[in-house]
Amino acid sequence: MARNPFAFIAPLALVPALFGCSASAPSAPPPLPPEALAAVVQNPGVSRDDLARAVDTLFTDPAVGETRAVIVMQDGHVIAQRYAPGYHENTRFVSWSMAKSVTGVMIGMLVSDGRLRLDEPAPIPAWQRPGDPRGEITLRQLLQMRSGLRHAEAISPPYKSDEVRMLFLDGRDAMARYAEDQPLQYEPGRKWVYSTNTSVILADLAARVLAPAPDPESRRRAVADYLRTRLFEPVGMRSMLPEFDASGTLIGGSLIHGTARDWARFGEFLRNRGAVAGAQLVPRQWIDFMVTPSPREAQYGAQIWLNRKPTTGQPSLFPDRGPRDLFACLGHLGQFVLVSPSRRLVVVRLGKTPEDALEPVTNRLGELVQLFQ
Repeated sequence: MARNPFAFIAPLALVPALFGCSASAPSAPPPLPPEALAAVVQNPGVSRDDLARAVDTLFTDPAVGETRAVIVMQDGHVIAQRYAPGYHENTRFVSWSMAKSVTGVMIGMLVSDGRLRLDEPAPIPAWQRPGDPRGEITLRQLLQMRSGLRHAEAISPPYKSDEVRMLFLDGRDAMARYAEDQPLQYEPGRKWVYSTNTSVILADLAARVLAPAPDPESRRRAVADYLRTRLFEPVGMRSMLPEFDASGTLIGGSLIHGTARDWARFGEFLRNRGAVAGAQLVPRQWIDFMVTPSPREAQYGAQIWLNRKPTTGQPSLFPDRGPRDLFACLGHLGQFVLVSPSRRLVVVRLGKTPEDALEPVTNRLGELVQLFQ
């Protein structure tokens, strides 16, 4: 019987294909270090290895800068918690702009108390003079960053940036006065402009309606006591330390300090629409208002960021892959409190990453959130 001349050749022809398949097969991820697994509870509700790896990457990937603390909560329970060397559960971390969301909640409480009105002109005495167009600015417009006041945030050189001037230079002793002295640049309500100074105006309004006298100590004590008794203590945020300027105004756009656990508690409070253990601290409708897109910027609500495609500019979160209901308190240098009611999730990341290098941090956090479906 004649031998088939192709019988030997055919198997040889498969060798390159087999070698190619072997070469292209994905390699197994490296084993997790002990500290990565130790940061995650035994039964987190998702793959423990995947969650540990997602958290570990935030600490070990050079592209994300310096991560100092990460906390993941689901259904109100901490399922992952990790700190960088030199930081721990009692370390207070600066809020930077996460403070804006605290200020937004405080204003909601004052509206609920009947001390402020959302759709009436903001009661700033300097704006009430006859013919002053700033007298048309409403509280709603301030909360949604569309006051129309002239403002330039995070510009170069930094010393020309309005929030830098207010916080550290010519406005530092009377921050609200500096912010409120700015003229109108746009018709109130027409244009969205992100403004740390606007949050200080909101904090000034709180002091004006709460303080029994206009002196700095009365203003400071009144606002500090209100935050402590109405928000911080009921929520269990006992580490919170707000800063005030020399005139007694809460630096409500950038300087509230607290532990990572307390920032997570604040996220959980927001996830539960302003309720703690069945007690409604601020009306649910107020939290709904905070997470409703501003008429002029889809990825911003009222003192809080939303996981939506931006009306202008670049997204601050991950709208193409994250849950649509996710919202966030965001702060300078990569401070994050992410909240997703549909996934019953709160994620906190605190650290120090340059503003022009935040995209890798945001991407990693988006990957972590995607573990929860």
